[in-house]
Amino acid sequence: MSFLDREHSVAPPGYSRWLVPPAALAVHLSIGQIYGYSVFNKPLSRLISGDLKADTGAPGDWSLVQVGLIFSVALFFLGASSALFGKWVERVGPRRTMFTSALLFCSGFLVAALGVSTHQLWLVILGNGVLGGIGLGLGYISPVSTLIKWFPDRPGLATGMAIMGFGGGALLGSPLGTSLMAAYGGPNFGIVPTFITMAVLYFALMMFGAFLVRVPHEGWKPDGWTPPTEAATHGMISSHNVTVEQAFRTPQFWLLFTVLFCNVTAGIGVLGQASVMIQEMFSDTVLGAGRGVTATAAAGFVGLLSLFNMGGRFLWSSTSDRIGRKPTYMIFFLLGTVLYFLIPLFGRMASLPLFVAGFCVILSMYGGGFATIPAYLRDLFGTLNVGAIHGRLLLAWSAAAIVGPLLVNGFRDRQIAAGVPAAQAYSTVMWIMAALLVVGFIANLLVRPVAARFHADPTMGSPASAND
Repeated sequence: MSFLDREHSVAPPGYSRWLVPPAALAVHLSIGQIYGYSVFNKPLSRLISGDLKADTGAPGDWSLVQVGLIFSVALFFLGASSALFGKWVERVGPRRTMFTSALLFCSGFLVAALGVSTHQLWLVILGNGVLGGIGLGLGYISPVSTLIKWFPDRPGLATGMAIMGFGGGALLGSPLGTSLMAAYGGPNFGIVPTFITMAVLYFALMMFGAFLVRVPHEGWKPDGWTPPTEAATHGMISSHNVTVEQAFRTPQFWLLFTVLFCNVTAGIGVLGQASVMIQEMFSDTVLGAGRGVTATAAAGFVGLLSLFNMGGRFLWSSTSDRIGRKPTYMIFFLLGTVLYFLIPLFGRMASLPLFVAGFCVILSMYGGGFATIPAYLRDLFGTLNVGAIHGRLLLAWSAAAIVGPLLVNGFRDRQIAAGVPAAQAYSTVMWIMAALLVVGFIANLLVRPVAARFHADPTMGSPASAND
């Protein structure tokens, strides 16, 4: 297994750095399947009754709330494993990490298949939630620091290309899961053979990435590229490194934690409720008999949001290479605040096109926030431990994944219980999201260059210290 060692993945002379983004994309497209996991929710909740059209399952069937735990547990372990194993990822390199990620993510499908065949929910949660979630975390951060080292001249573009795959994972995973279940059919809606097949297919795709990935040799830089001076960038792109332990003690880390938390909370709450929300805000009651948004059209709306989520990761992170990370997040928070204030107005105007356009822009910035944050970290903390620092920052994602849906669903339910029509029940939520973005704007405004007392010893990261 020495092939997996970091020293055996150092690129030979003449290796094209443009072969590394496809390796990262292969891994992220695979683990991004978690965004399309909802296609299994309904079948998993009808394993005993066998009737997908029934409003409720048979006695002993799992509820949708229970099945929803699988997604929540997976996202929790994504953030937790990223934070816990970030330094290990830096030490062993991307190839061994991608291999480990593939083993965990794909074996999770096999354990979950056993859980489905024996109807034991804890096994499904252990498989797709815990094992799959740890695989998600390792696979998510493994290519980031490698890409940043290959593309010091365009770090935003590089991480955007990889993380775009995670946003697009549902576009591959959802139809794949649905098609396989339809093709296999039979007991348990064909979920067991579907999970086994997906384990094999995703393992092959992720191993393609693991075999293709390379790390640059020490001191490599693009031909003709000269690092910008700190004076030219007002210190916002540092030439110094900060260790992950020191980064944890800087105000910059916690300000960026707040920035990511606010940006993700504002987007993920809407993303999880998008289908129901558009049907309630633009029902027959609002638009007129027969003109309301149907469930099929709402599914199309969700798919459109996924496309903008994916495209925004590439577009905004590339833009940040030209205008800077801090100004990019300023745009996210200012434009997002305005749009969240306008969304209720679009609803009262019954303007479906403006509503859809507004949320497409919001979701593009949600995805852009994910793709831009690694480059922001690299600018402030250097490349030495950027993968480990990124891993710890992803705890903000775990927290936002809990808070965002709770805010949207909780306030909606409370408004409806108070007698507010469903079409107007989201106004308060939108104003809360706007307030969150104002908090994010202030946190981003306060970000300054890291003080010299946090800088690491300049010899750290040299070939001699790499073996420490």
